[in-house]
Amino acid sequence: MKKWWNWVLAFALACLLFVVIPLSYPGGRSKEELRPMFEEYVQKYNKTYKNNPAEYETRFEHFVASVMEIDDLNSKSRGPEQQRAKYGLTHLSDMSKAEFEEIHLSDEQPNRRQSTKTWDDTDNHDRNRYRVGNQQGRTPNESHDNVYIIIRNKRAALPLQVDWRAQGVIGPVKDQGLCGACWAFSTIGAMEAMAAISTGKFQPLSVQEVIDCAGLGNSGCAGGDICLLLDWLLMTNTAVASDKEYPLKLMNGVCALNANATGVRVKTFTCDDLVGAEDKILSTIATHGPVAVAVNALTWQNYLGGVIQYHCSGAPADLNHAVELVGYDLTAEVPYYIAKNSWGTGFGLDGYIQLAIGSNVCGLANEVASVDVIV
Repeated sequence: MKKWWNWVLAFALACLLFVVIPLSYPGGRSKEELRPMFEEYVQKYNKTYKNNPAEYETRFEHFVASVMEIDDLNSKSRGPEQQRAKYGLTHLSDMSKAEFEEIHLSDEQPNRRQSTKTWDDTDNHDRNRYRVGNQQGRTPNESHDNVYIIIRNKRAALPLQVDWRAQGVIGPVKDQGLCGACWAFSTIGAMEAMAAISTGKFQPLSVQEVIDCAGLGNSGCAGGDICLLLDWLLMTNTAVASDKEYPLKLMNGVCALNANATGVRVKTFTCDDLVGAEDKILSTIATHGPVAVAVNALTWQNYLGGVIQYHCSGAPADLNHAVELVGYDLTAEVPYYIAKNSWGTGFGLDGYIQLAIGSNVCGLANEVASVDVIV
């Protein structure tokens, strides 16, 4: 009888421990200790579910998972403190990883490309430069040291800093919302810049036009590809209208192309795999203009600032998003690209991201598109 009673007592004590000592979360905080932080988060971002108890609890679970990821990523960041990538709460932190991927990372689909060409208006370019991607991309945790030495040795031939924003040829950051059209925003952004460089005057171009009209495998808000878009624009000789003439709606619409309309056309474009040859990306940005690139943005959900050096695969199969590279800085202790995103100005550095140069960070060198335009 005594042994039986001891067993019951031990079991009761064990249950009590589970009640008194809750599961521990990052920094030694319990889940419930994170609740006041979540309440502040809901108020700060004016989340609409604050009066929906069921969704509120679901979002709280996602929030807790984000806090765990944030602490993990920050603990693994390396490099100079002032440049180290920093992660924290963003307007996206209450999304599950699956939801974040579905809404924001299903729009760049480079592996759907069938073409193996680089096109211009006379079709005389080297056709072997247009590739799906290098299967031997660098791993994200490789040392940057040797690559930085190579880049620094090229500094004599390249400007130390380039920022096309300072030249007035880069438009404001936009928010693609629930429309998976990063491929359109980044490519049209590069075309806007090239037109402004040519004319000396910036004019916003229509992203909605290519969302509605672009074929060749592009699917509007359901996704597309930067190089397929340029290919389609060149093959069809389509003029991209101004944003004022064909305004942004952030949803699929009926194509309303005007065959006689004036606008900006693609004269020639390149789409290159430059893994291991990022000096060519730098040279293109410095001597030609901004470029559009495909990336893996899986770990960008809670990015606040600093230079991303790790934490994202560079494999071609993991590419899921597209951004516009508008400049770089080789004077920084960790040299970096300046990338314009399309998740609004509340994301990152007023809508921008800094990506380390030299080791195919987040796969940015797998698919690099430059364009010349006819204005």
